[in-house]
Amino acid sequence: MPASGVSAAAFAARLSAIGLPVRLEEHALHTSVEAEVPESLSAESWREVLEVVAEADRFGLLATSLNGRTLWAVVRKTVPTTGDVGGPGHQR
Repeated sequence: MPASGVSAAAFAARLSAIGLPVRLEEHALHTSVEAEVPESLSAESWREVLEVVAEADRFGLLATSLNGRTLWAVVRKTVPTTGDVGGPGHQR
């Protein structure tokens, strides 16, 4: 299910409610949400986390022996349906 209509802030709030420390980073076309996943996360909490990120446009888990586990999700920003859709070089 694509995340259109689902905000990155909602993702962050849901992951925070599970107990994960969350970071948001704005980009031109999307917002990324990252959360550190502790080793002690219960199976039930993992299920909740997966339910949350399954609604993202993309998600994954980066696990290293040096930095632990970082969960990431990407939520695309909506494209405007009106206005200057031709871009800055478009002549009207």
